[in-house]
Amino acid sequence: MKNPINRSKSSDWPDIPFEQWSETAATLHMWTQIVGKIRLSRTPWTNHSWHVPLYVTARGLDTSLIPYDEEAFSIAFDFLDHRLSIQATDGKSHSIPLKPQSVADFYREVMNSMKDLGLPVEIFTTPSEVADGIPFEKDEKHHHYDREYATRFWRALVQMDRVFKEFRARFIGKCSPVHFFWGSFDMAVTRFSGREAPPHPGGVPHFPDWAAREAYSHEVSSAGFWPGGGAVDSASFYSYSYPSAENFSSQKIKPSSAFYSEKLGEFILPYDEVRRAESPDELLLEFLQSTYEAAANSAAWDRNALEKDFTLEING
Repeated sequence: MKNPINRSKSSDWPDIPFEQWSETAATLHMWTQIVGKIRLSRTPWTNHSWHVPLYVTARGLDTSLIPYDEEAFSIAFDFLDHRLSIQATDGKSHSIPLKPQSVADFYREVMNSMKDLGLPVEIFTTPSEVADGIPFEKDEKHHHYDREYATRFWRALVQMDRVFKEFRARFIGKCSPVHFFWGSFDMAVTRFSGREAPPHPGGVPHFPDWAAREAYSHEVSSAGFWPGGGAVDSASFYSYSYPSAENFSSQKIKPSSAFYSEKLGEFILPYDEVRRAESPDELLLEFLQSTYEAAANSAAWDRNALEKDFTLEING
């Protein structure tokens, strides 16, 4: 029996116009940084910072299990009941409502909850990868939380998480998990050629140059999703390579609605093009596959050794 691959409909992908929830997104960005930095403070370093992201779950975003001495804990954003849940392996737990409140108030409540659970932590409170970031304990600027758009954002992540994982399964070389980076507030999956890359120039705000060099120590083709903001005005999928071959940008890609951004040095596909497609999964997979091929072909990756096109067969 063949393993069924589910396909979504256009109606399964929520409308997430960034201008409608940008303030909520900015607040959530800082909240996820607080939780992510707690994971960072207690987790052994893993190559390319794979020890820090969050993961999409059936209710929101989760840290996965974090070690703490002889115990462990996890922290989860629930975007259905709108709560932050801290669960410890000794049976203790604490729940914090997700509601309009400042980053400073959220930070104090999370850190106090950790202390009450016998899990005190210290984190570097300046936001990562954010220019002119406000330390969490002083951030009264970001305080919005729109429950509807927080849920819509998570539902969009659920859809793309499935598609990204299907794309990831086609590759047998080294490949990252599908994960959500709280520093840049984006979903990503990254393939590696296996060859070393030239040292990354660094220069990312509040992100050590040595960490950037370690993250890009080897050649990559990386794809992901931004909800909007900064250099991208609206929700978009992206794909880039590092280092970028001279003819990477001139490679032909699909679909026709995708384009190369000279400013970003990346291929971009607007989220709404996927959401409105007759088959959103197929359109997104087409973008992921063609932009990966643009990276691999322009840099002469050994594709025969790195790829496998197969259909999983299940006996039973």
